[in-house]
Amino acid sequence: MAKPDQAVVEIGVISQGATAVAAAAQNAKQTDVVLADLSSALGGTTKLKTTSYSVQPNYRYPKPGAALEIAGYTATNVLEVKLDDLVQVGKVIDGATHSGANVIRKLEYKLKDPSAVRGEALRKAAEQAKASVEAIALGLGLRVVRVLSAEEVTSEEGFGSYKKAPPPPPPGGTTTPATQLEVGAIEVGASVIVRAEIGQ
Repeated sequence: MAKPDQAVVEIGVISQGATAVAAAAQNAKQTDVVLADLSSALGGTTKLKTTSYSVQPNYRYPKPGAALEIAGYTATNVLEVKLDDLVQVGKVIDGATHSGANVIRKLEYKLKDPSAVRGEALRKAAEQAKASVEAIALGLGLRVVRVLSAEEVTSEEGFGSYKKAPPPPPPGGTTTPATQLEVGAIEVGASVIVRAEIGQ
């Protein structure tokens, strides 16, 4: 288990229009406001990047047998934000939604450098594998003669995720409750296969 030191959140703007051009233009205008506020909060755009962008038609389903009709278009722009200060995650989400972002796709807590934690997990996995081999040999009335091989199988990190429907803009001067997030810990796992020779 390790305490995360980085958060990655995807913040998006979805806009609709009667035409593809109208939807894209509205999305660009709304995204510019969100980008400006995020850049100001983060001290620059180095921690921002676009992960997906699309303009797609919205279909109307008429009577059975009739051709599909285009009822309008939806433009979607999703930005990835990296934060090293986990205390700022909730503030960034709230600020983005108040600026016009209307989708929070995901939130992942990560380790910037998981190598040390993975090394510890591998060490523990190898110790447990060795202890299991010795227990099996003891149960058979034998002993471990030598270790023939040891290899890592897989290693996965578990990340917390967070999805949130953005609140409507606050009416008048009314303030909305701040988003509260529990960071928790990241579990880093490792699997090791040990092959050993046992004998008298």
